[in-house]
Amino acid sequence: MAARKQSSKRKQPSRTRRGGARKSASSRSTRQPSDAIALLRADHQMVQGLFDQFEKTRSEDRKAALAEQICNELTIHAQIEEEIFYPAAREAIRDEDLLDEAKVEHDSAKTLIEQIQGEGPQGELFEAKVKVLGEYVKHHVKEEQNELFAQVRKTKLDLKELGERLQQRKTELMEGGGAAGGRTASSGMAGSRRSAQAAKTTKRAEKEGIVAAFTRGLGLARE
Repeated sequence: MAARKQSSKRKQPSRTRRGGARKSASSRSTRQPSDAIALLRADHQMVQGLFDQFEKTRSEDRKAALAEQICNELTIHAQIEEEIFYPAAREAIRDEDLLDEAKVEHDSAKTLIEQIQGEGPQGELFEAKVKVLGEYVKHHVKEEQNELFAQVRKTKLDLKELGERLQQRKTELMEGGGAAGGRTASSGMAGSRRSAQAAKTTKRAEKEGIVAAFTRGLGLARE
């Protein structure tokens, strides 16, 4: 019996060590990304999660909110890549085609983002455009992570310093209300609703004006 008790006592520290390892892993997961590629990968993962949520939800309000967040996150992500990461990668690797293709993919995504933000959830084919944007992003992420990042890892770039620059610029853009002049997706979609409403009012006024002119021509309008 004494031997068994001693044996059980010996096992307890191993459980403690395992618990400590779990805590250590948990604390590591909350830290800032270690370098530029880790930061960009984290962005990719986060946005993909938003697209997954968009696919699963049936709430129209939730879809609208997710689309706003997706557009804003992607706009900032694309801007820090184009301002900082792509120029550094272009100097470090030989395969410029990868970077040219990445820029074209960004431009295609930006076109859809502008349409989604400009028209809002009431726009024609809103959900379809968000889903297609998700396909664009998925393809872009696959090529970037499997090819571009792999090549950049082999260079002598200081990825830690590059990551700090990316994080600083990202923070600036987020605190400034978003990229490209500070217009957030939320304000863009809110503005689009007001624009759509104004357009309807204008069309109604134009119709009423035509009818009024027609009735005056027939002599039916009141003086």
